[in-house]
Amino acid sequence: MVYSSILDWVNFPDIMANPYYPFETYNLPYDISQKLWEIIGGTIAWLINLLFPGNPVSEWLVCDMTVNFFALIIFMIVVFLVVFIGILISLWEERKVLGRTMDRRGTMVGMKGFLQCVADGFKTFMKEDTQPRKVDRMTYMWTVSLVIGTSMLIACMIPLSDRWYVVNYNTGLLLIMGLFALAPFFILVSGWSQNNKYSLIGGMRAAEMMISYEIPMLILIATACLMAGTFNIGGIVQAQYDTMPYFIPQCIGFVTFFVCANAEAERTPFDLAEAESELVEGWQTEYAGMKWGLIMLADYMRGYVSCAMITILYLGGWNLPFIGDLNNYVPELVFLLKTWLVFFAMIIVRAALPRVRTDQILNLGWKVFMPLSIINLVIVLLLKMGGVF
Repeated sequence: MVYSSILDWVNFPDIMANPYYPFETYNLPYDISQKLWEIIGGTIAWLINLLFPGNPVSEWLVCDMTVNFFALIIFMIVVFLVVFIGILISLWEERKVLGRTMDRRGTMVGMKGFLQCVADGFKTFMKEDTQPRKVDRMTYMWTVSLVIGTSMLIACMIPLSDRWYVVNYNTGLLLIMGLFALAPFFILVSGWSQNNKYSLIGGMRAAEMMISYEIPMLILIATACLMAGTFNIGGIVQAQYDTMPYFIPQCIGFVTFFVCANAEAERTPFDLAEAESELVEGWQTEYAGMKWGLIMLADYMRGYVSCAMITILYLGGWNLPFIGDLNNYVPELVFLLKTWLVFFAMIIVRAALPRVRTDQILNLGWKVFMPLSIINLVIVLLLKMGGVF
């Protein structure tokens, strides 16, 4: 049998030439994933072929269907890792900025303090996973799993550019907000299932607060889609590049959405549902160890999604004005930098403002931000009818 070189098994064909290619346009994370499998699978196939020349397993490992299957698995891992690292950077950013606002340096554990996030993750996984005796076990586990799962799903569904996406859907914003809106119900049931009055109060507070701010957010999202003429995320970003970032004509909507996003992510000053000074830890009280750590991670995921939505709807997404084709080089980095900039503003709000009472939160949601969102919608309607957009 003639010796087979590894170069005969490891090659990098055009990804869109694969008949099983699952996307309509070029997808960067899938391209990275396919190249990784070409290296891994091709090397394994070459080694097997050295031992058993002409075997069908080697051919199967590098066929189009197998390459697509394993590329999709690696694709999901790559997307998750990028989002996960981005959220860890957000957590590191918050610790350092809050430290400076308190006249201290913040976390200092490795790499300018970044490894503190990793250390805290290991710490929560090593803690004892206790569970109260009289909880409703099914809802106790399922609701928190759904809160964490939907938060991760939404975070991964946010596209970083027109080439970095999971699904290029035309109703993307509606799907994201639909999943986002499930959290209040999961949190309420989770607080009830713990058989703890503090958890129940925290769950009720979280649900009523989230519902009161979701409606203005939905109106603002519909307003941005109306101005762009599409529900597609890429279409909204492109519409802003063709005209102007929407925070200029929709300045009222931009400020309103920012405040509502803080409330939806249960961030200070809208964190009364988790007010540790009066409710122990709110609806999360009876979750310990790994479960509590994942809940906190899910909170930061929802904060990341809120900042990303502001970037998409009002800050032009992954495009920068006046640089033309340069937007094609690192649009993902531009998107993440804008998102971290919005998160920086949320951190400053947390450092500057005290906690808001429940009645104040609800009054702001229904009596202030609901009318402001409608006013913003009327302004956009007038602009569309006047032919400005």
